[in-house]
Amino acid sequence: MSTGTLVLRSARVVTPGGIRPAAVTVTGGTITAVRPYEEAPPPGAAVTDLGDDALLPGLVDTHVHVNDPGRTAWEGFRTATRAAAAGGVTTLLDMPLNSIPPTTTVAHLRVKQGVARPAAHVDVGFWGGALPSNTADLRPLHDAGVFGFKAFLSPSGVDEFPALAPGDLEAAAARIAELDGLLIVHAEDPARLERAPQRGGPRYADFLASRPRAAENEAVDRLVSVSRRLGTRVHILHLSSSDALPAIAAAKADGVPVTAETCPHFLTLTAEEVPDGATEFKCCPPIREAANQDALWAALADGTLDCVVSDHSPCTTDLKVPDFGAAWGGISSLQLGLPAVWTAARRRGHTLADVARWMSTGPAALAGLRRKGAVEPGRDADFTVLDPEAAFTVDPAALHHRNHVTAYAGRTLHGVVRSTWLRGRRIAHDGALTEPPAGLLLERQRSA
Repeated sequence: MSTGTLVLRSARVVTPGGIRPAAVTVTGGTITAVRPYEEAPPPGAAVTDLGDDALLPGLVDTHVHVNDPGRTAWEGFRTATRAAAAGGVTTLLDMPLNSIPPTTTVAHLRVKQGVARPAAHVDVGFWGGALPSNTADLRPLHDAGVFGFKAFLSPSGVDEFPALAPGDLEAAAARIAELDGLLIVHAEDPARLERAPQRGGPRYADFLASRPRAAENEAVDRLVSVSRRLGTRVHILHLSSSDALPAIAAAKADGVPVTAETCPHFLTLTAEEVPDGATEFKCCPPIREAANQDALWAALADGTLDCVVSDHSPCTTDLKVPDFGAAWGGISSLQLGLPAVWTAARRRGHTLADVARWMSTGPAALAGLRRKGAVEPGRDADFTVLDPEAAFTVDPAALHHRNHVTAYAGRTLHGVVRSTWLRGRRIAHDGALTEPPAGLLLERQRSA
């Protein structure tokens, strides 16, 4: 944490009130003022002038699979948080599965915290898991500070994290409602998936047919019903099917406590461009058609979708075999989410203020991170400094992810992250990370 007074000046500061020239004063790691650009700094302050580079709030990514410990060959807290910092992400929340043990008991949470604490370059928090067998563990996990509870309605892909059957979902949702907790759900209906054709092989069209929109749509309908009846706060993860948007919008209009996210790959990649055998594009639910993508963008613009997060779900290179039925499903994008989204957003007429709302303010609000997500007094001095006009071509070897597999390889993206700041300390500069790691472990903030 910076202990002196720091002033960051930029011609383009992205604030809750819009984008404007400003001088941001930081004391003790907290934003203490946002003043006019030309105003004289406080006596003795260290001043960094960013010129025309944009100053955004540090990104908050609430959907990251770090896989550590147990599957650390897939990713790890040191490599994942290095990638996050290099990409402008200052806070991430780790998903409870793909690590061994999963975050389904307090003892397992303590194991993961112990691994993360010395390795985190950015602030890290944890989701708990809701399984058929751990309803009694939900309150202890909640009291231990997890941000909510992740559940699957269909198979998760790993044996140690089974899905919730309908009765299990009701029991978990009721318990979480008692806690005023948050239930976050991978929403695909298992019966619909079982009835879909499962051909396997290299053709992306066959894989897309195996994960139909109807599976998402029916799962979303079920979750809206549960939230409506029980009052449980429900968040729908990585929404891919635009057909489910009207149900989400109607629920919100009725005051049902439902929110939803989508991901950079659904906003920037389309089914039409996925080559056969290119399983670096495989994720569940899948990347869909261009017309579907247009509707997701419209839902972000009108507020039906609340945020954009990575669903960074990496694996070792050998698991991305050229068979869509057999390959691991997950897209590595933690370091690339901001430029990927900005590249598409600017083309569609959106601004950096929109991107900051979707990728920082929205995720921070979802997780109740009241000190994150905006450039305004009282917030942590977490910043992303972006050159919005600069472009680069994605070289997988230059990424900080443990395994250099990405669906964005060879793509030209706009928006170069020049530096990343955590509580007033610069932790990344032109892709180089500072040492030692400066991240803290976060717990859910109790109601004021």
